[in-house]
Amino acid sequence: MTNENAAATYFKAWQTRDFGQLRAVLADDVDFLGPLGTARGADECLAGLKGMAQILTSVEILKVFADGDDVLTWFDLSTSVAPTVPCANWMRFRDGKIVRIRVAFDARGIAAGLGS
Repeated sequence: MTNENAAATYFKAWQTRDFGQLRAVLADDVDFLGPLGTARGADECLAGLKGMAQILTSVEILKVFADGDDVLTWFDLSTSVAPTVPCANWMRFRDGKIVRIRVAFDARGIAAGLGS
């Protein structure tokens, strides 16, 4: 599986709530940093993704950029608590698994919708 395919699997599994498949593309030591939280390790990362899946209505992938061990995905994130927001997701891969995820988006609408 290429890094680009693994990134696509991550997004598809998240949308379909197939957390077994999602876990399969995460390295045990994955590190996540985004505007709504951080996670260290696959279990923490998966817990955060499960939490977001509770409000997730869709992810529309708009563009994917792949460069060696890095894949950057530009997408629209739609949730049940806020208007759709454009997002950038940068993943770093090692041996076919995601070891680092950095997400950037304006989280104000989602945070307000969650009462944060």
